Amino acid sequence: MTLRGEPYLLWRAVDEHGAELDVLVQKRRDKAAAKRFFQRVLRSNPVPRKIVTDQLRSYPAAKADIPELVKVKHVFVKAAARVNNRAENIHQPTRRRERQMCGFRDARRTQAFLSCSGPIRQHFALPRNRMNAECHLSILKERLSTWYGLTVPAAADQVS
Repeated sequence: MTLRGEPYLLWRAVDEHGAELDVLVQKRRDKAAAKRFFQRVLRSNPVPRKIVTDQLRSYPAAKADIPELVKVKHVFVKAAARVNNRAENIHQPTRRRERQMCGFRDARRTQAFLSCSGPIRQHFALPRNRMNAECHLSILKERLSTWYGLTVPAAADQVS
């Protein structure tokens, strides 16, 4: 992604179901950046059984420096255009949001926005291909009621 004309990289951790675990906006794609990302993901998630990345050599180098990830299996996937994998497809909602907002401008604000919006978006993004319209509507109503139950009282407490 580009922020004020400068290229930034969007690092994402995705689980086996396609749910976004963490996101990090960084300037570089080297060993130190990969190590920073792995440590950030491990702070809030358990140690994975397998890590799937593209063929960048900084991933195994960073993984070797982190004691928790030494025995984790590392699989490399060819990152090319038109490859149907979760890691490449998970960027689509961010790209769509970026177009709607006419681009992001600041790296810290982008990081804060993406860290907050990812879990919220996943709460409402339902797998439409696996359910009919009635099921989709009922699940969406249930999730909206949960959302309002969590957010509306908090807003009322701030006002009073």
